[in-house]
Amino acid sequence: MFTLIKREIRDHIVYFIGAAVLSAIFIIVSIFVINQIGSSQRSGYSDVDSGMFSVGVGVPTVAIVIIGFCGLGTSQMYLDRTRKISAFLSTLAVSRGRILLARIITGILVILILLVPLTITAATLLRLYAPPVLIYHGMVFEIFTVAFLMAFSCYCIGLQTGWNSGKVAPTLGGIALACIFIPLILIKGFGLQIVVILVLFIIASLIRIRHTFLTTSL
Repeated sequence: MFTLIKREIRDHIVYFIGAAVLSAIFIIVSIFVINQIGSSQRSGYSDVDSGMFSVGVGVPTVAIVIIGFCGLGTSQMYLDRTRKISAFLSTLAVSRGRILLARIITGILVILILLVPLTITAATLLRLYAPPVLIYHGMVFEIFTVAFLMAFSCYCIGLQTGWNSGKVAPTLGGIALACIFIPLILIKGFGLQIVVILVLFIIASLIRIRHTFLTTSL
């Protein structure tokens, strides 16, 4: 299993690098915005410019994240079909289930590389700068949970669409489906309802992915 995961990491190292870079961008933007808000409050000026800056940087970055995770799942499945990777590995007495599991673990590692440093930074900044009345225990964990489930949902969409023939069209279709989840967060927030919706979607997607991967001819 460890060898399979290493192979997946080596084949998709660009996504690991991209996740680390995006995480660093989010962290820098968060620190900048917090400092600007603090300066504005001390000087008595409005922090509208800081908010506009964060939206201007954050929205495109979120779009890149959605595209990236869909692209990762699509790329894994597309390369498998075009290069006959699973067919080759099957000759080495490796089950399809382990190949798929190694693939999913790799996707989870990419998500964690993006989210964990950002979550630690957010928790630290809130503890240092946010007034206690504006935060409550577990808020950062709730946001991290929803963000992780959202990212994993996008990744699952990529795994499903990537098994189709072609590469560009399935990726665009997966991105369109992933964008549906954004309004759900705006409507439901980061509460239990959105968690349940995303978990059910992930479970259904994994069942379908496993069935397709195990039954389709290599």
